[in-house]
Amino acid sequence: MKENIHPDYKVCTVRCACGETFETRAVVDEMRIDICSKCHPFYTGRQKLVDTGGRVDKFRKRMQRGEGE
Repeated sequence: MKENIHPDYKVCTVRCACGETFETRAVVDEMRIDICSKCHPFYTGRQKLVDTGGRVDKFRKRMQRGEGE
């Protein structure tokens, strides 16, 4: 490998929207995420609606107007 071209690999703190924090290794000091293994529906077994960019509301409005047929 070439010398002095790779970024520093250091300890990174990951913070989830649910409040969970944990440490891993990455090239950044801190990451902020929306969903982690403590709150993801696949791991918790609970249904949770994840709306990215208002897509669910947009879909519901379109269905109410009858354009989805």
